Amino acid sequence: MMTMTEQDLKKELLDNLNDCILPYWMNKMVDPRGGFYGRRDGYDRLDADAPKGAILNARLLWSFASAYRTTGRREYLDMAARAKDYIIKHFYDREHGGIYWSLNADGTPLDTKKQFYAIGFVIYGLSEYVRATGDKEALDYAVKLFHDIETHSRDRKRGGYIEACTREWGAIDDMRLSDKDENMAKTMNTHLHIIEPYTNLYRVWPDASLREAILSLLDIFFDIMEDRQSHHLGLFFDEDWKRHDKETSYGHDIEASWLLLETAQVLGEPEVEARALAHTKAIAEAALEGRCADGSMVYERHGSGVFDNDRHWWVQAENMIGQIYLYRYHGVADAFERAVETWSYIKEYIVDHEGGEWFWSRRPDGSVNRDDDKAGFWKCPYHNSRMCTEIIRALSE
Repeated sequence: MMTMTEQDLKKELLDNLNDCILPYWMNKMVDPRGGFYGRRDGYDRLDADAPKGAILNARLLWSFASAYRTTGRREYLDMAARAKDYIIKHFYDREHGGIYWSLNADGTPLDTKKQFYAIGFVIYGLSEYVRATGDKEALDYAVKLFHDIETHSRDRKRGGYIEACTREWGAIDDMRLSDKDENMAKTMNTHLHIIEPYTNLYRVWPDASLREAILSLLDIFFDIMEDRQSHHLGLFFDEDWKRHDKETSYGHDIEASWLLLETAQVLGEPEVEARALAHTKAIAEAALEGRCADGSMVYERHGSGVFDNDRHWWVQAENMIGQIYLYRYHGVADAFERAVETWSYIKEYIVDHEGGEWFWSRRPDGSVNRDDDKAGFWKCPYHNSRMCTEIIRALSE
């Protein structure tokens, strides 16, 4: 068996990005009414009347902008501009600020609540577009949304960020991102996807208030969310930071391990980076408890101790990036081979070689999960396209 080199891996990832992932969205998801369709089901059947989610559209913006920065392909820039223009025209709330959670298929507001996770992703996409183009309008909107989060979500007394508000920024009873979540005021997931866009925004807008917020978020992850014994991250907390779960999310652990190190690297302070290196290595190694012999990673372990053994597409993608970060920045030599093993699993079981893109997951029995979407509210070219562009970048330094 031939050993895969860094160059081999980079080429295969670039091919998957250009030939499999992004053409799917350009050929099957562009809505002639504007923007992108909201859903294709697990059998790849178009639902042209499906609602359009802020998460999907923000991730499309980020993915195509990042792909353009990586490849220079004009068609990716055109898709990124399409996503950016649609978000600003339809998702941005011109009366109250912030981003609507969802739209009807015709682009009119559907669910107008302000979920800060979604606002964070729009910042992530807009700031990536600024990195790709220098666009002033995108930067202006990204900064406005940063101030919205800091004004309406940040808990100045107890630290951190609350989950959601009404359209008018009032209190809301149900703060959950999805039915899978607990209705808690503060979650690891939202904090991760606030520090992630804040980091990207800092690259193009190195403001002092933004830097302060990022440093505060790093403290929350390392001092509160990371379990001191297991090094897994807690998921759900009340306003006073009392933890309300016993689950272990391997995908979020491995994703956080590299995103938090990226944050420290972007800030450029040696003491901050040294601290992050120690914590993120421990978090990444803890996440390996969910890794299987075939290179895949299971979804999570419930509080009861029972495992959810589905192999989700996004967990495999984050698993690969996490291994490359262990190899590239922590000096763990065998992590590269683990990444290659994960890539082999992805190619064989997760990539849809006939229809394009990736399947949602494989069931424990090996069958394709067609109950969940091929493209939709939560199924977007973000985890997998980012896996390609981020690993190409990391291995090119």
